Amino acid sequence: MSTKDNMLTDISAELEKEFGAHGTPQREQFDEEAYAFYTGQILHDARKEVRVTQSELAKRINSTKSYISRIENGSINPSVGTFYRIMNALGLKIEIVKPIA
Repeated sequence: MSTKDNMLTDISAELEKEFGAHGTPQREQFDEEAYAFYTGQILHDARKEVRVTQSELAKRINSTKSYISRIENGSINPSVGTFYRIMNALGLKIEIVKPIA
């Protein structure tokens, strides 16, 4: 929920109004684009934090600078395997935790 001019807004309802209900092709496309953007931001921030250039990261995973750039700007969503290879190349680890209910 967010507020706009002191009115509560249900974000889920807004997304549904704008992009359709879960399971519709329009919503699936929106979700994929959102995941790609979010993944790109995570990788961009991680790469910057460890002070590695896109070119150096590309060399480390046997890829190209343009591929890394397209991931970071959200144009493409890397496979899970590529995501893990990138994180490993940056010296980072991924931890999967179960949320506390």
